[in-house]
Amino acid sequence: MIIKNTIISGLKIIKSKNYYDNRGLFREVFKNKVINKKFIFGCLSKSKKNVLRGLHMQTKNPQAKFISVIKGKIFDVILDLRKNSKSFGRVFKIILSDKNATSVFIPKGCAHGFLSLEKENIVYYTCDEYRNEKSEIGIVWSDKNLKINWPTKKPILSSKDKKNITFNQYKSIYLK
Repeated sequence: MIIKNTIISGLKIIKSKNYYDNRGLFREVFKNKVINKKFIFGCLSKSKKNVLRGLHMQTKNPQAKFISVIKGKIFDVILDLRKNSKSFGRVFKIILSDKNATSVFIPKGCAHGFLSLEKENIVYYTCDEYRNEKSEIGIVWSDKNLKINWPTKKPILSSKDKKNITFNQYKSIYLK
């Protein structure tokens, strides 16, 4: 595994390798000695092309996350919302896929979202905190202040994500 730091403090890119043979493939996805974090909660999402999920986070009991694509390809986006971070307000974007064998470790206090780029996309992620539905918030995907160049103009959104707040609203509500 190759670990790379990013413009967002604590955000890591983990590059693995797919090993193919006549049976299929094998990939090491996570090693505790590489990302020393205890994950207690795992989730799987399946999305069709142009589904956009996010940008999500929890204000109470924020979650560190490890994201990996099992099938398909996603445009993955991380926004640093940690008030005292040197990279506060910065956005990091990366393509994750089953073929490039790349994963991301997202530190607590960052919002996360992704756009599904293929017909079928399966994303597995683990978290170091349980879901706290009452503290879940979302930053609107199309916030012009964030300058995220999403590779679609008409994503498929959940009714919940259609109500997400802007980055400026987040700052005025949560960073008083």
